[in-house]
Amino acid sequence: MNVSTAAPPVPELKPGTAAKSLRDVLVVTRRNVIRSVRIPEVLILSLVQPVVFVLLFAYLFAGSFGLPGAEGAAAYREYMMPGFFAQTVAFATAGNSSVSMANDVQSGMVDRFRSLPMARSALLTGRTVADLVQNVIVVAVMVLCALLVGWRIHHGLPRAVAAFGLLLLMGYALSWVGVVIGLSVRAPEAAATSNFLWLFPLTFLSNAFVAPSTLPTVLRWAAEWNPLSATVQAARQLFGNPGLTATGSWPAEHPVLVSVTWSLLIAVVCRTLAVRRYASAGS
Repeated sequence: MNVSTAAPPVPELKPGTAAKSLRDVLVVTRRNVIRSVRIPEVLILSLVQPVVFVLLFAYLFAGSFGLPGAEGAAAYREYMMPGFFAQTVAFATAGNSSVSMANDVQSGMVDRFRSLPMARSALLTGRTVADLVQNVIVVAVMVLCALLVGWRIHHGLPRAVAAFGLLLLMGYALSWVGVVIGLSVRAPEAAATSNFLWLFPLTFLSNAFVAPSTLPTVLRWAAEWNPLSATVQAARQLFGNPGLTATGSWPAEHPVLVSVTWSLLIAVVCRTLAVRRYASAGS
């Protein structure tokens, strides 16, 4: 008696269904994660740079910065770490998304995916989800580095998990900005250069490294309403780190709400633009 050992056929999913779209996203995410594993230099370099910055600020510049209501290098080290978490997440996700997407456009991969019976946004969503996975690894390494230089969590694990969730949500939103840029430029080199035009103002015109109260009026207003500032301020509040001075501004008084609102708004708007751009990219 012969017993068939053939595997059961994989059920066909109808195009346009939620299950089919989810499977497409997971397939693309897996492809991007595997590609990152096969090129470990990208992940290693994305880890080395922030670690070097942390060590420089913690041991060379910490004594040169003053904080309202907190004095000393130890206080500044705790103040700066949420800013470095946010900066690292922003640079890692947005930069990686834009360059990788520009590579896919230039190599013709976008045209190949568009010719397949798959969800239109699967390539884009898979790219951003893969970046989210990479960001989890980057943040884990940064936490170890932060603990070594004296940073501590003071308000318990649940609030710390919420803070890291806000940081990762912001990184996911900014990855959609990178996708839009990657689909809009003609070469990966242009995508890499374009990132500096908005990532540096976003990072340094914020409360990541200096208190907004020390800035001129116009710059202080811009720093207080900066999406990255809201996330950094929310993380400091949830971690219990110093630097939470009362400025009277609405974003500073409601950082968690502002952070979530900014992240969702950026993600929705840029995802819509990315899907539209994807329909004509490479043509």
